[in-house]
Amino acid sequence: MDRFLYLSMSGAREIMRAQAVNANNLANVSTTGYKADFAAMLQSRVIGPGIGNTRIYAQTIGTGTDLSRGQMIHTGRDLDVAVHGDGWIAVQAPDGSEAYTRSGSLRIDDTGLLQTETGLLVLGNDGPITLPPHEQVEIGDDGTITVRGLGQSPQALNVLDRIRLVNPDPARLHKGEDGLLRVTDNKPVAADPNVQLVRETLEGSNANAVDGLVKMISLSRQFELQVKMMKTAEENDQAATSLMRIG
Repeated sequence: MDRFLYLSMSGAREIMRAQAVNANNLANVSTTGYKADFAAMLQSRVIGPGIGNTRIYAQTIGTGTDLSRGQMIHTGRDLDVAVHGDGWIAVQAPDGSEAYTRSGSLRIDDTGLLQTETGLLVLGNDGPITLPPHEQVEIGDDGTITVRGLGQSPQALNVLDRIRLVNPDPARLHKGEDGLLRVTDNKPVAADPNVQLVRETLEGSNANAVDGLVKMISLSRQFELQVKMMKTAEENDQAATSLMRIG
């Protein structure tokens, strides 16, 4: 059987993986702060006796992340914040580790814990931020949280904590299966005073629906081509078998 059957099979396999990554991006076009993924592939030349120089295997070497910024969307909601420029909001992942996100749709649960819309605890100077019973909450451009307690005068605003805003080297960041960013050495990143927030605003997904649909069509065509090549390999094999029988 001609070896190009295996080359076509490897190509079809990697195209399916790329299609899965692209489909996930399309599913998160409306997800706040989502960063699109892309499949990184490697072409491996097949070396050996009697093998032509055109024999190349396709191989996925990992998934990368597009860290470019999404569109800023003004919401008018007090607890909505977006990172202005470079930087991230530090949160506590479900496994207890420290992670980073640009999803700033925040809420306060029944116990006073400040969370993201997906339930992740927002980290402050000394861990998760807990708010006392209050009548008003304000989040400053630098992440400072001020509250007015129950029954206090409108001027009685007290600084409670500060959202930990960080700006690690992008080369150190990797995206986990939970969609959160982490640093490769898993060490907590120090707060960066230069990172600022935009209040009453959210950052949209940087995944583009039009680009994703075009890529889906392109990948589908490439997959069809690989399947045709596998069919050709089968036909060649059958023809060779018929010639051997004649001989």
